[in-house]
Amino acid sequence: MEAVLAHLRGAIERGEYAIGDKLPSEAELCRALEVSRPVLREALRALQTMGLTVSRTGKGTFVVASTVEDPTFGDYAASDLLEVRRHVEIPVAGYAARRRTPENLDHLAHLLDRMERETDTTAWVAMDTLFHLAVAEAAQNPVFRRVIEEIRDALARQSAFLNELGGRREQSNREHRAIVEALIDGSENDAVEAMAHHLDRVETTLTDIVRPSRTDTPMEGGPEA
Repeated sequence: MEAVLAHLRGAIERGEYAIGDKLPSEAELCRALEVSRPVLREALRALQTMGLTVSRTGKGTFVVASTVEDPTFGDYAASDLLEVRRHVEIPVAGYAARRRTPENLDHLAHLLDRMERETDTTAWVAMDTLFHLAVAEAAQNPVFRRVIEEIRDALARQSAFLNELGGRREQSNREHRAIVEALIDGSENDAVEAMAHHLDRVETTLTDIVRPSRTDTPMEGGPEA
């Protein structure tokens, strides 16, 4: 999927598909790139998330931008989402370290154990959002949980995007483990630092995907788009 995405994105950025152009049909692209339809559809969804294309029901996929500016996850732009997460989740982690209950810690530890064993990306993403909700719950302030609930769909979409294109799952598990260990220790400073590091890595991975330092080349086995 990453190769298909890089190929199509490169073609758009080079102007082979100009703004307003309609991409070839899924059947045509599958034949030309020698990939299955599910793989192609994942790549097309990623292009849309990046803001390069839009899908119009019954009409096809159209190019709407030549460069990636700010991916959108559900109702929120990535930059807006990250800005809010820094202002909410970092202090929340500190409050959670001071106020967490044994039940909160048991829930987080159990959830983290499941995430570390999980191999299905969709199931892992669902638990990822539950993890951040659980940290908010441990802060013992219902408003924090309400804020995370509001952005839950966007968090899930962002998580899926980063895992699909940035291979974030194992790294994220380690970062989550550091957060839980800080909460167990009751260390406000360590919890704040662990959450800040986690969000730093999210931003870095997103930036690497959006603005990769690479040269696009045609896919092997497939013609130029």
